[in-house]
Parts: sequence; C-alpha cells; structure tokens
Amino acid sequence: MTIKLTPYLTLEAKSKEAIAFYEQALGAELLYIVTYGDMPDIPDSSPDALKSLVAHAKLRVGGSELMLSDAPLGNAIPQGKQVTICITTEDAEEGKRIFEALAQDGKVNMPFEQTSFSPGFGDLTDRFGVTFQISTEVKA
Repeated sequence: MTIKLTPYLTLEAKSKEAIAFYEQALGAELLYIVTYGDMPDIPDSSPDALKSLVAHAKLRVGGSELMLSDAPLGNAIPQGKQVTICITTEDAEEGKRIFEALAQDGKVNMPFEQTSFSPGFGDLTDRFGVTFQISTEVKA
C-alpha cells in the first residue's frame, strides 16, 4: 500500500501567479493544471472569471510535489483551509478507511465519494483543526 502526503495550497484567484513564481523561485515543474472551465460539472453559463481560475494544479519541486487551487469567486478561504494536507492512495477503500478514521470527532467538509476527477475523494477537518483531503489516484 502506498500513501503519499502532499501540501495543498488554496489561494484567492492567484494560483496561476503562484505557479509562475514557484517555477522561477524554486525551479518547480508544472505537472498538471485544470481550470474550473475544464471541469465537466461547471455550467457553461458560469462567469469567464470563474472559468479561468485554477481548479487543481500539481507542481514538482525537487523530489516533492505541491498542489494548488483557487477558491471560487467571492468565497473567502476559511481559517485552516489555506494550507491543507492531501493524502493520496491508490485504493478507494483504503482512502475511505483513512477518511473515516480522521473524521472521528472532526467535521466532514465534503463526504468521501466518487467524483469526476477521482474514484474516491473527500475533505475533512480533524478534531485538531487540521484539514485533510483524501484522494484516490488511479495509476495510468
């Protein structure tokens, strides 16, 4: 079983700027980027400003990874959500087990379920106030 922990930054409409900065400052390499406009569940009638924001991006920095996204327009980032920890597994059942264990005495922000981008994804804040995203990543 492989489990990977990755810092995940949520920014207010500045992810593209941050990506360019980290590429220059840290020699980061952009591995993946998708905008809200690329997401299948975003209506065509959504504002162009929303569609251009980063829904998810992944950078390689040396031997590590860093993930980023923009908060949707007008949504302030709650305290404790600017930096979260993404736990990635290769098995949805293992992801669900981890999610349920961390959720004990915590708060579920998004239930663990299949999404358009993952066979199993959920978001929670544990009893210590630390926010985790649990994600299943299928190897291609």
